[in-house]
Amino acid sequence: MLEIKNLTAGYSDETAAIHDINIQVPKNEVCSIIGSNGAGKTTLLKSIMGLLPSSNGEIIFDGQEISKLDSETISQMGIGYVPQGRMIFPYLTVEENLLLGCEVRKMNLKKALEVGYDYFPDLKGINKRKGGMLSGGQQQQLAIARMLVIDPKLIILDEPAEGIQPNVVQEIGRILTKITSELNVSVLLVEQFVGFALELSHSYYFLQGGQITNGGIITNENRTQIIDSIKL
Repeated sequence: MLEIKNLTAGYSDETAAIHDINIQVPKNEVCSIIGSNGAGKTTLLKSIMGLLPSSNGEIIFDGQEISKLDSETISQMGIGYVPQGRMIFPYLTVEENLLLGCEVRKMNLKKALEVGYDYFPDLKGINKRKGGMLSGGQQQQLAIARMLVIDPKLIILDEPAEGIQPNVVQEIGRILTKITSELNVSVLLVEQFVGFALELSHSYYFLQGGQITNGGIITNENRTQIIDSIKL
């Protein structure tokens, strides 16, 4: 689904924030990138989305090299991005937020809304409420639902558990697991909360100082051992 080979990127030609990154996100699976603040996680995601230039390496999505494409083209290819802070539109209603992008892509608006409400039913009861009036957990659910309605192949999430109550985090995790199995969607999850990330994920990579220092397949047997071995 997504393969990154020897990727080096940063905010200027002189300074690279990530170095020689190699990761794979298989189809219909959740892959987590774990690391502390400043490790390069957000830089990696912005590079994938075409928001930051890469100086070396390849980003291959669904068999196509995308590292030189702009963010709009990458999005239209089927990658949905939920950035840190969620970035919903505060003066639009829940329903208006969900409908953004659907008309441009000539999607069936009714069907798109049904998908969003099916996976996040709590949003249906507040569909006329302005986005800025929602709680942090509701905003995060809205941001993820907004990605679902455009029928993505891959959803990229940057710190989805940040600032959200534990019970809402658990619900979001349950929905993400359901999405991968029912909608054939892959998820690339960037997260500081190791337990939450590894509970959802099939595989993980540990990013430190702009480089991948550890990673592997996650099983029920080794999950606790991996959590204990990672110190943020």
